[in-house]
Amino acid sequence: MERVRKPEWLKISIGANERYAETKRIVDTHCLHTICSSGRCPNLGECWGKGTATFMIGGEICTRSCKFCNTKTGRPLPLDGEEPRRVAESVALMKLSHAVVTSVDRDDLPDLGAAHWAQTIHEIKRLNPDTTIEVLIPDFQGRKELVEQVIEARPDIISHNLETVRRISPLVRSRARYETSLEVIRQIAESGTTAKSGIMVGLGETTAEVEELMDDLRAVGCQILTIGQYLQPSHRHYPVAEYVTPEQFAAYKQTGLAKGFSQVESAPLVRSSYHAEKHVRRNSEF
Repeated sequence: MERVRKPEWLKISIGANERYAETKRIVDTHCLHTICSSGRCPNLGECWGKGTATFMIGGEICTRSCKFCNTKTGRPLPLDGEEPRRVAESVALMKLSHAVVTSVDRDDLPDLGAAHWAQTIHEIKRLNPDTTIEVLIPDFQGRKELVEQVIEARPDIISHNLETVRRISPLVRSRARYETSLEVIRQIAESGTTAKSGIMVGLGETTAEVEELMDDLRAVGCQILTIGQYLQPSHRHYPVAEYVTPEQFAAYKQTGLAKGFSQVESAPLVRSSYHAEKHVRRNSEF
């Protein structure tokens, strides 16, 4: 397949400032993992330069091998019981008003990491009572009792990414299922917690398929949607089918808002946690 040339609007410069250096120091000295680094996020320079980072718990090795993801896959190490406390301390050191946490998939664990998730949320709240919390969770294999553990820890926003449209989902997601993800989002929304999801475009989907996905998410109560350009991490990953234009991203945003999402972030470099602090602030107004 002929490689698609990256357009000018996706070329960014990663600058570094004093806040960037301090964020990196805190992450390194606390032995933390971030999706910013493992996912090769294009916004790392901007976000770390503002003193924000998305913490990744459960280690750095994922039990799944999705064809779009740059996170290491294989046999994970045992959970680090000190990780929840270290994450909470780092939130305090960074003086974060809004903390975002995600994780690798831990299909090797009896509870798939749910208790570790709940402990991390509780620790962040204990040490940072004024900090709002957003979590980006795996599907927990659709086990409702495990999703409920996260809900009961009461983060402000719970996000679970649908990643792509129904047709392409089985091509790029190793174990996750489109319908399972929708049911996870439904459970979050029905609990009264703000439900959020994110997708990538540029995998070969059509505009009609993206609009169908929006309808599916709205039908289960999803309130916030992020849409960004898929960027192929390496030649071993799923290829980019196209680079979606900024104009099309703007059109997706307007379509999403018209369909009833309270917030839609849609632009080439948008990622799940990009400008996440705005989401909790704005959604509290609805």
